[in-house]
Amino acid sequence: MAMVDASPDITPSADGSLPIKLLHDRVLVREEDEGRERRSSGGIVIPSTAQLGRKLTWAKVVGVGPHVRSVQNGDRVLFEPEDRGLVEIQGISYVLLRERDVHAVAANRHSNDGTGLYL
Repeated sequence: MAMVDASPDITPSADGSLPIKLLHDRVLVREEDEGRERRSSGGIVIPSTAQLGRKLTWAKVVGVGPHVRSVQNGDRVLFEPEDRGLVEIQGISYVLLRERDVHAVAANRHSNDGTGLYL
């Protein structure tokens, strides 16, 4: 009897989203600056391997769980790299977060909301 590979197709779609159902308040993101060198404002090249202090990271949301209220697929979110779980799917690295670990959301639907700061 031949064995059939029944693993699901989890190939990312054209918009970067994945055909994966996340549970509860989980958010799956793909880091934007992963593995790239950066430049300081003075023009100094900072290699991707350099350890910086507690620098927050921007990432694009590719999946959300059913209890996530403030984040949608395609949003950019700001999170602390220490509060993450790494997962590799089809050779691409993703980060799994809880919604409460997201510090900010950048999306066009929030463009008229202001910063939320009290001045």
